[in-house]
Amino acid sequence: MRMKRVAVTVGAACLLVSGCGGGGDGASDKAAAPAPSLLPQKLTPPEGKVPEYPEAPDGLPFTEIVAHELERKTLSLANATGKPAGKCPDEVSSKAGTQVTCTVFFKGVDVGWNVTIGDKGWSDSAVEYQAVPQTGLLTREGVARIIFGNNHEIDYALCNDIPEAMAVPFGETTYECEEVWKGKEPTGYNQKVHLTDVGPRVY
Repeated sequence: MRMKRVAVTVGAACLLVSGCGGGGDGASDKAAAPAPSLLPQKLTPPEGKVPEYPEAPDGLPFTEIVAHELERKTLSLANATGKPAGKCPDEVSSKAGTQVTCTVFFKGVDVGWNVTIGDKGWSDSAVEYQAVPQTGLLTREGVARIIFGNNHEIDYALCNDIPEAMAVPFGETTYECEEVWKGKEPTGYNQKVHLTDVGPRVY
């Protein structure tokens, strides 16, 4: 009988020791939650507004008129200031059904446009056309303008190194930003940058 009591006592002691090892303060055992990783690039509100692109001067050849209109559309893609330079084939016919590819150079980026000439418009001097960009155009200024233009209570934005200008496919990009409101600190909550045919969007 004594041998059984000793065995039970030893077993009980072992269980007690095991229990003591796990009975500490759970809060103190846990490592502190890591601080959120903040994006490195700081964007501030851009100055001024994107000016309205002027109409093509009278008397230009049809080819140059098309190129001028594509320059205006490229600025809409970029949502940024700057001087685009458009180039179309030397002879672009105003005949309905004509298809050409033009290029607009903007801040180091070539943006291709597929152009289809349509029917006559509201007058003999007006021609309908369809222009489809071959790629999206991401600009740092354009992202800043859409962020601060949507909400004047935003103090600054943190982004992941958006370039000055870059050709990027339409849709969701690999770039993202956090909007930091006035009087607040960044939290690490980032939103994706998307490209559309009327400029960037952040959501």
